Amino acid sequence: MGRSIAEKLSLPLLGAEFRVFPDGESKFTVSDKVSGKNVLLVQSTYHPADHHLFQLLLASHHLSEEGAKITAVVPYLAYARQDKQFLPGEGVTLGFVAHLMRSAGVRRLVTVDIHSAEGLALFSFPTYSVSAIPSLVEYVRENVSPKDPVVISPDFGGSKRTEAFAALYGAPFLQLAKTRDRVSGEVTVADSKLEVKGKDVVIVDDIISTGGTARAAAEKVMSQGARRAIAVCVHGLFVGSALDILEKASVKTVVCTNTVPGRFSQVDVSDAVASHLRTIED
Repeated sequence: MGRSIAEKLSLPLLGAEFRVFPDGESKFTVSDKVSGKNVLLVQSTYHPADHHLFQLLLASHHLSEEGAKITAVVPYLAYARQDKQFLPGEGVTLGFVAHLMRSAGVRRLVTVDIHSAEGLALFSFPTYSVSAIPSLVEYVRENVSPKDPVVISPDFGGSKRTEAFAALYGAPFLQLAKTRDRVSGEVTVADSKLEVKGKDVVIVDDIISTGGTARAAAEKVMSQGARRAIAVCVHGLFVGSALDILEKASVKTVVCTNTVPGRFSQVDVSDAVASHLRTIED
């Protein structure tokens, strides 16, 4: 995505390289002079999250020590779901990530659809979350063309994002009542009567990781007569057997963006990121 953003902004690519040694250690080398320059450091932190996060920190630290001013562009921000203490004794890991970024020289952060806007407050430097929803709406309208669509949020936490999708698409919006066991991770959806019979249901969420939330939502709407279940997300992690889980739940169509590279990363968000970056003045 970094190359695409550079092209859209008419910016040169920095001469830099990561090398990973056989024991897993990373080495970052920059061949261009960066002193006094504003550098956009583009690095998504998908699986393996710790590896990609460390590379981001390593590059930022080295570039800033060479005199660069760093804006980190992190399309998928790992640890964003750990933005508060859910159980006694848990750490607020996103706050620690924010501290590490600041210590490594990051002066500004741009991400895409952070899990919760509350997480932005954990950063002590300017942080902005770009919305991929308009791009997802355009793609679904032009390439999926759901019949008599209903847009569903699988839980309350993502309802604003999903409601925005429904409003832009011009489709009805429904919200499910999801609960997650904080120890086992098991997801359940409360019983409710939904007006979905014969309709295509678009299940919108920010992340599909194990597939448990999308599976529960799909099983609920299909049991009430929905014609088709379509899973739409910004960040498609698809950990382990997530895709098999979705297929068994009768999810026939999956759409996500390229914040995480993969089989279903059809929607390019580099335009949305570049548009925001054009508004930044330093």
